[in-house]
Amino acid sequence: GTAMGLVINTGDRTIIGRIASLASGVENEKTPIAIEIEHFVDIIAGLAIFFGATFFVVAMVIGYPFLRAMVFFMAIVVAYVPEGLLATVTVCLSLTAKRLARKNCVVKNLEAVETLGSTSVICSDKTGTLTQNRMTVAHLWFDNQIHTADTTEDQSGQSFDQSSETWTMLSRVVALCNRAQFKPGQDNVPVAKREVIGDASETALLKFAEVTVGPAAEARGRFPKVAELPFNSTNKFQLSVHEAGERQLLVLKGAPERVLERCNTVLLKGQELALDAQWREATPGGHGVRREVGMGAHQDHGGTLETRGDHEEPRVALRAPLRWPPCPLVPQVIMVTGDHPITAKAIAAAVGIISEGSETPEEVAARLRLPLERVDPRQARARVVTGAELAAMTPGALEGLLRAHPEMVFARTSPQQKLVIVESCQRLGAIVAVTGDGVNDSPALKKADIGVAMGIAGSDAAKNAADMILLDDNFASIVTGVEQGRLIFDNLKKSIAYTLTKNIPELTPYLIYITASVPLPLGCITILFIELCTDIVSGRTSRSPPRTRGVTTPDTWGPSTSPSTGRAIQSFAGFTAYFVAMAQEGWWPLLCLGLRPRWEDTHEQELQDSYGQQWTFEQRRYQQYTCYTVFFISIEMCQIADVLIRKTRRLSLFQQGLFR
Repeated sequence: GTAMGLVINTGDRTIIGRIASLASGVENEKTPIAIEIEHFVDIIAGLAIFFGATFFVVAMVIGYPFLRAMVFFMAIVVAYVPEGLLATVTVCLSLTAKRLARKNCVVKNLEAVETLGSTSVICSDKTGTLTQNRMTVAHLWFDNQIHTADTTEDQSGQSFDQSSETWTMLSRVVALCNRAQFKPGQDNVPVAKREVIGDASETALLKFAEVTVGPAAEARGRFPKVAELPFNSTNKFQLSVHEAGERQLLVLKGAPERVLERCNTVLLKGQELALDAQWREATPGGHGVRREVGMGAHQDHGGTLETRGDHEEPRVALRAPLRWPPCPLVPQVIMVTGDHPITAKAIAAAVGIISEGSETPEEVAARLRLPLERVDPRQARARVVTGAELAAMTPGALEGLLRAHPEMVFARTSPQQKLVIVESCQRLGAIVAVTGDGVNDSPALKKADIGVAMGIAGSDAAKNAADMILLDDNFASIVTGVEQGRLIFDNLKKSIAYTLTKNIPELTPYLIYITASVPLPLGCITILFIELCTDIVSGRTSRSPPRTRGVTTPDTWGPSTSPSTGRAIQSFAGFTAYFVAMAQEGWWPLLCLGLRPRWEDTHEQELQDSYGQQWTFEQRRYQQYTCYTVFFISIEMCQIADVLIRKTRRLSLFQQGLFR
C-alpha cells in the first residue's frame, strides 16, 4: 500500500530513541563466575602473603641472609597462588564457546557460557522467540469438515477431495487474495525453502497454494487484479477484485468474524445455503495458539458488483510452529511479551510454561463459582499479569507475586516493565537469562545476567545488547547452552580442587624444614616448575568430556568433595620418597631431625651419616638435589592420578577413555 508519513520527533525523542537510551543507561554487572573467581583469588592471595611473610620472619630470626629469606617468601607465595587457574578457565570457556558455535550458538562474552549454566530463571519474549513468526497452514474447514493440511510437495498426505467445487473456490481465493510473492530465480528451490516477499500469514498461504494447486503466478495471470482494498488493523480484512473473462470476481480474506459479517450464504458441496444463525454458530473455532483466517468470494453475472452477498468460504487455520519445549534444566521460565493476555496464555500453555492442570486465579474462581476477589491467589499455580496491572504494583508486590506463582506470564508489557521484571527476579537471588529479538527487548537483554538474541529474526539492537546469539533462531539451542554451562561449572570445580590439592604438599616441606630442622626436601625452582609448567598442562586435561553423565543434574552443583584427602596423600608420598632417598644413602630419618644447621654449613666437609660415611658439602648438595627430584616426581605422580580421578564422575577410564 501507500501512505504519507508525518515526522513528529527525531533521535532520542522517538520511541526507539527512548528505548536505546534506556538500554544505554543499564550498567554491565559482573558475571557470577567473575565474582566467584575474584573471591577465591582474594582468599588464596591473603593466605599466600600471610604464610610467606611468616616464613620470611622465621628465616630472618634463625639467621638466614635477607636474600635467602626473600627467596623463601617468594617460593611460598608462588606455591599458594594458582597461576594456572586463569589459563585453565580461559581454555575451558574457549573450548565450550567453540563447541556452542558448532551448534549455532555464538557467544560474545566467554564468561556468559558459565552464566547460562547457572541460570535459574529464563524471561522469554514470545514473538520470534518461543514462536518463530514462521507460519504454515495446519487445518482447513470446508464442506462442513475439518481437514489436516499437507504442505509437502508430493501431497501424499492430503485427506480431502481436490475436485470439490468448494475446494476450487477456496484455492482460488488463497492464490488471488494474497500480496505475497516469491523472490525471482528460485524455480529449482523447494517451495518450503523459497524466500518470499510478504508477511508470515500470506507467505504460508502462498506456499500452500503453490504445492496444492500449482504456481500462484499462473492463477494471478488468468485473473488480473482490477482493484484492491489492503488489509488494515481497523477493518481486519483484505479485499480484491479480479477479471474473470466477462465477469468480475471478488475475493475476501481476514478475521473470521469480519468475513462472516459480510457473507449471507455458505458454499457446501457445490450448493449455496443460507448463512443463518445455526451455520454461524457451527463454524469451528478456539484453535488456541493458531491464527484463523476466513475466506469469502463473490462472482458477478455481468451486472454491478456488490460487496455483500459473498459466499462464506472455508476457514483456514494457521499455526506458528512452536519448536521449543521448556528447558527441564532451568527451574522457572517466565513469558514476558507485548501480546494480548489471551494469546500469551495460550502460547504459554502450548509450550509448557503453564503446565497441564495448572490454574490461574480466574480459573480457580470459575471452578469454585466464587467472585475473583474472594479467591486466595496462592491457590493458583499460574498467573497472567497485564502491563496495566504491573504498572500499579510496588516492587515488593511484584516480588511477592513471583514467589507465590512459579508459572508466570506477563502480557502487554512495555520495555521499561520488562526491565523491572528482570530486576525483581535478580533481587530475589535468581540468575536471569532474557531472550528476545526486538528493539524493545534490548534494555532487558542488557540488564540480565545473560541476554540471548535471535540471529535471523533479531534486530541489530537486540544482538548488540545480548551476550549470546542463536544463529538458527531455535530456542532449543538454549538447552545445549545450559548443558555446556553446567559442564563448565563442573570443570572449574575440578580445576580449583586440583589447584588446591598440591598447595599443601608444596608448603609442608618448608614447614618441616623450619620446625624439624631437616634438610630442605623441595627447592624453590622445583616449585616454580610445578606451578608454571606441569600444572597448566595437567589442569587442561582435567576438564570433563562433553557428555559426562550427571553433570547437568541439579544435585551435582554443590561444592565438590574437600581435597584434604588428596593433600594428605601427596604430602605423605613426597615425604616417604624423600626419607627413602635419604636412608638409601645412609641418612636415617632420626638422624635427619635437627640436621639442617650442619647440613647447610659450607665449612663442614666431614659430616658423618648413619653408616659412618663422611660427606663433603658438595656431596650433600648433590644428595639434596636428588631429594628435590624424588619429592617432585612423587607430587607429579599423585597429580596425574588426581587428574584421572577427577576426569570422570561415575564411569571408569576403560568406559570413558583416557583422552576423551
